[in-house]
Amino acid sequence: MNGRAFSRRAFLAGSVALAPVARALAQARAQAPDPHIEDLLRQMTLEEKAAQLTIFRSPTASAAINPQGPHEPTREEALADAGRGMAAGYFNGFDPAFNRALQQRAVEDSRLRIPLIFAGDVIHGLKTTFPIPLAEAASFDPELCRRTARASAEEASALGLHWTFAPMVDIARDERWGRVMEGAGEDPWLGARIAAARVRGFQGDDLRAENSLLACPKHFAGYGGVEGGMEYNSVEISETALRQVHLPPFEAAFAAGALTTMTGFNDVAGVPSTADRHLLTEILREEWRFPGLVVSDFQSVRELIPHGFAADEEDAVLKAFTAGCDVALSDDIYVRHLPALVRDGRLAEAALDQSVRRMLRLKKAIGLFENPYRSLDPGRAAKAARRPEALALARETARKSIVLLKNENNLLPLPKTGKSLAFIGPFVSDKDQTLGNWSLNGMPELAVSLEEGVRAALSSDARCTFTPGCAAESEIPGGIEAAVQAAREADIAVLYLGETGKMSGESAATTSIVIPHCQQALAEAVAATGRPLVVILKHGRALALQGAARDAPAVLCSWFLGSESGRALADIVFGDFAPQGRLPVSFPRAPGQEPFYYDHRPTGRPQIGDVTDFTARYREVANEPLFAFGHGLTFSVLDYGETKLSAPRLSRDGALKISARIVNRGGRAAHEVAQLYIHRRVAAITQPVRQLKGVQHVALAPGETKEVVFELRPSDLAYVQPDLSMRADAGLFDIWIAPSAVGGQKASFSLD
Repeated sequence: MNGRAFSRRAFLAGSVALAPVARALAQARAQAPDPHIEDLLRQMTLEEKAAQLTIFRSPTASAAINPQGPHEPTREEALADAGRGMAAGYFNGFDPAFNRALQQRAVEDSRLRIPLIFAGDVIHGLKTTFPIPLAEAASFDPELCRRTARASAEEASALGLHWTFAPMVDIARDERWGRVMEGAGEDPWLGARIAAARVRGFQGDDLRAENSLLACPKHFAGYGGVEGGMEYNSVEISETALRQVHLPPFEAAFAAGALTTMTGFNDVAGVPSTADRHLLTEILREEWRFPGLVVSDFQSVRELIPHGFAADEEDAVLKAFTAGCDVALSDDIYVRHLPALVRDGRLAEAALDQSVRRMLRLKKAIGLFENPYRSLDPGRAAKAARRPEALALARETARKSIVLLKNENNLLPLPKTGKSLAFIGPFVSDKDQTLGNWSLNGMPELAVSLEEGVRAALSSDARCTFTPGCAAESEIPGGIEAAVQAAREADIAVLYLGETGKMSGESAATTSIVIPHCQQALAEAVAATGRPLVVILKHGRALALQGAARDAPAVLCSWFLGSESGRALADIVFGDFAPQGRLPVSFPRAPGQEPFYYDHRPTGRPQIGDVTDFTARYREVANEPLFAFGHGLTFSVLDYGETKLSAPRLSRDGALKISARIVNRGGRAAHEVAQLYIHRRVAAITQPVRQLKGVQHVALAPGETKEVVFELRPSDLAYVQPDLSMRADAGLFDIWIAPSAVGGQKASFSLD
């Protein structure tokens, strides 16, 4: 039994049962030559083959989505190219009528009648915008993530798309990186399960269905490890970390049926991922036997030149293509250079054919040859957008993504009557910042602001005011004074603070993950009134909270919640629902702790108790979080009992049951997310101080006690060995059932 197969079986047994579409992966591996595709290959010119490896940005795409490229066709040029068979497809054109016109040219006018494929960046919904992916990860609920991906696919396919460049499955451990908001956080176990769920949601049960959307897990691989959290930067990670931290979500996504993947802008140890043969061929093709398509990131083939990895365009094309990058995105660089490379004998035509074969098989897998106009019905778009059930799901997901970080003296939930409330901050009445980054085709004008959500939840005579106090990054003349007055006239003040959508996302790295100065000044002034203070955070990353924003009695982490933001916030703030969210990222005590994550390796000098000299810590703060990974409170008081084991030893063919009793000692119903963590005490490569291995959602009525039971098998204890195999060695383990990565009562067992 090899280590990788052992790990894969454990993963599938754990929580990701293969849906029918996932079997496409195994079928593709064993697929015999397709006579139709082979016949097309025999007829194609070198130029037509290169065109099938080129995806252009749609001329209907917004210029705000990506920077201007070196060759982006006009409408007339795109129609002409389609009629000549000189494009594989187009992306970010959310116009089914124009996409249909392009398809008509391709299948009626081109020489070989090869249909186009239409792709797009569908990251967290479209006209119905769901919470940002990091927020959804805070639900700790992969099934919820599957449902939102399915709803996103319904809308996106109605807008003429077949393929989304999502999910982003990069593990991100430096909150300075703007794209933290686009993934599932810092943990590979949780990230793997959410990656698989999103793939199943996008693709559905039938790849040929009108509402199926091909998934494209990205960025392969290691992009989340950019140095200093700086966008597009270099990555320096060991092969062990690559395999144990960064690759598991990709393995999970491919096991769930993803047939495409995208490279990253980063290099790994000096080799840009778009031309990294070790990643794209040795691991992806040879080890994992991935049969699908690899697409570059936006113009990342030509970026090999400024990287210093390629001398010119021709060199860039040769290096990217031979490394394993099948398709160039938003660039005609393959069209202009691949044919000449074959004619000059520098590239074998058989290699070119193999990549073209993958593209044609992909188009056939989603039914385009039989039904080229699938998902291209302009009349379907209006019916699919913002359906009531999608908006209801957006509200549910937003509600389940909110994390209660603090709640001293049970300040939350707020009463709906009997108290006057002052809602203060730049986002209290704002709609534009409800959706967050990557909300292409979102409709902020229809989003629900906090003010609208609060007013809908309260009676018309409720005493509440809404005062901005300042703008997101600048002062308003007299703003702080007006906010202070509003707070003094109220019984409770609620501050809504944080980031704008553009302050997180791609190209939004930052040196300091703090609330902008003007908002911090507003918070200090309002706190000085002495009124009970609730802070609601709007953000796309973990923040290093300071002053009044940190010290307020009650703090809610609310991310960017999407179309139903205001209603979801009101649901939690007024206690109509119990908070469910848990942190998928660690909140540091200070920005200088980044990169900061819970499952770090132990050092030889850990801080123990009050001993601080000559230990692993900073002078200013301890090496511990302000709010830990997995942290999240309820409106009640919960106690965790002893972590109990079914046996002190786990045999190689056995299973170990781990249990604990959770008691709701408070007077309100609670939704708890119990978490299972392990630590291997001694290993050939030192192992993290804790690793998440299980999650269970538990509903508890007031006074109720429930027992949670987890099961571990030896395969769950496997880790990457010095020889890069994946196996579990005999040894001693510590284990916790806990409410977060820092709680719970410890037990121990041994693996024989």
